[in-house]
Amino acid sequence: MFLSVKQLEIRKISFDESFEPGALELAGSGLRQITPLTAQGVARLLPHTGGQIRIAGSYQVTVEADCDRCLGPAQFRLDDHFDLFYQPQFAPAEEEIEIDEGAAEIGFYEGEGILLEEVLCEQVLLAMPMQRVCRQGCRGICPSCGANRNETDCGCRPGGEEETRWSALKHFRVAEH
Repeated sequence: MFLSVKQLEIRKISFDESFEPGALELAGSGLRQITPLTAQGVARLLPHTGGQIRIAGSYQVTVEADCDRCLGPAQFRLDDHFDLFYQPQFAPAEEEIEIDEGAAEIGFYEGEGILLEEVLCEQVLLAMPMQRVCRQGCRGICPSCGANRNETDCGCRPGGEEETRWSALKHFRVAEH
């Protein structure tokens, strides 16, 4: 859905959209959309701001990623609100300018408006946890044999391979001159 500045000059735009799995560009993020993403909200042009747009609403979606510990599937139910401000992208300044904390909270758009799908993709990516695990007690993959420790007890002892690899260095001494 395209949120046009020209339409926003006339009236606010309410949206209640649903995007089927695969409709959003989450490629490269390692995320797979499992359920339709539904989003509700309103976009309006703020008066006397030179084209600043405010988009507020909420979204719901379930996405899947590979678990950071065991590489199995990890699902995340995202249900969040957003209140965003965008202003037109102007030509870059020749000199560096300092921005305050308030300016860091504002996004930029080019052209005649903003694509709602891009706004929602950004919100989904920002809502994801830094460490994506399938469950809190995930035991991960055995560093010795590569078995998924959630599915089987491989019997490897902790540090076993590491001790073998580095055993030749146990008696290493630096010669003093």
